[in-house]
Amino acid sequence: MEFECARMDVPLDYTNPDGEIAEIALSRVPARSADPIGSIVLNPGGPGFSGTEFAATTAGAWAQSDLTDRFDLVGFDPRGVGASTPAVNCFDDDERESDAISAAISVLPHAKSEESTREFYENCAAGSGGEDALAHLGTRDVARDMDVMRAALGDDELTYAGASYGTRLGAVYAEMFPGNVRALVLDGAMDPFAGTKERRVQQADGMQRAFDELAKFCAAQPDCALGPDPAQATEVFHSLVRPLVDAPLPAADGRELTFTKAIGGVVLGLYSQEAWQPVVMSLAQLRDGRGDSLIALNDIYQGRNSTNGTYANTLEATGAINCIDEERHSPVQESALIRVVFDASPFVDSGRSAESARDTCEQWPVEPTLGYPYATEIEGLPDTLTVSVTGDALTPHQGAINLADALGGSLLTVEGEQHGSIIAGNACTDDIVADYLIDLVTPPDDSRCVL
Repeated sequence: MEFECARMDVPLDYTNPDGEIAEIALSRVPARSADPIGSIVLNPGGPGFSGTEFAATTAGAWAQSDLTDRFDLVGFDPRGVGASTPAVNCFDDDERESDAISAAISVLPHAKSEESTREFYENCAAGSGGEDALAHLGTRDVARDMDVMRAALGDDELTYAGASYGTRLGAVYAEMFPGNVRALVLDGAMDPFAGTKERRVQQADGMQRAFDELAKFCAAQPDCALGPDPAQATEVFHSLVRPLVDAPLPAADGRELTFTKAIGGVVLGLYSQEAWQPVVMSLAQLRDGRGDSLIALNDIYQGRNSTNGTYANTLEATGAINCIDEERHSPVQESALIRVVFDASPFVDSGRSAESARDTCEQWPVEPTLGYPYATEIEGLPDTLTVSVTGDALTPHQGAINLADALGGSLLTVEGEQHGSIIAGNACTDDIVADYLIDLVTPPDDSRCVL
């Protein structure tokens, strides 16, 4: 597959356009026709996921669609991410292997203190280009980058497809530049009305529901490591993973399966029903005293290169970008929230006290810039298409309903168990998305597909 790479200069701080420059890494898969409509700008989510490879992934998924004839597909690494510079870098690979990034940004069993959150900020600033770089990683800055990109690509109006966090980015772009929008496909939507606390609880609810579905799938198989009764699966799961908090399981190449890595491997499996079987097999291996399969799943989740052991900066970028987007909490508020999250999603609960929880971002010296709610009451916005899977664990379906309503756009409901669907190879979804992006034809109300 032919693709092209480039870099685009943008102001690090748009209030100081003559100041420091950020470089945005781009990739493009050219349209197969000689006279394309324009470009589709793509974002795979996160925040923090690299989009330069996503263009080729999407081109492969849409290989039989007219979309690859009629559009160039353009991916990019948002500021702070992947090959863009400055890139977020808070830990070296040895520290990442020892779960340092998870300790900094997750709700799992890591005691935090004011000193540790200050150290996280200082590490990130030192490795990522300084305080100014960390201050300008938010979604509103990335939306401005996308408008520069739109102009550089020669498109009068933006055609965009974003997944997961990419729906937040697309919605914020619509809020900031409604007159520059041609078409937006928003797949696996984040709820623009949900603040940080509500969003995290919604996601916890969705993940527990997906874990329970995984347990039902497992129980239907012989010798399920979660046991034959799905109602007891969380308790059985705890018996398998909680001992790892104090006694990680030795694995190949001198590595260890920690509680954090085990949870990460299972969470990866909740993104799609197709991944349930590998998780079930990995849990059976864990029960039998082997942890390599769960480690391998967590490596995919964290972007670890199996050849050289290096890690992508995905999770660090996630943490740093969220520090500019998300609301902040006091230690008391954060501890209470973690308890609520564990109550909503008990399978991730380590059994340890949440009293030591602190907001990852408490030492960031700049205030968040996103604001809640966002992307509401937008005037002059053309019709948009929000796509949502009913069993999406990461971005529950109600959030997509709310986003479609906020934008005054169309909603396509997809029956299934998966996070996002527009590159899943489903003919029904593909046809509706192609009709919209090519001819700007939106589906009828109450349209549904089945994965």
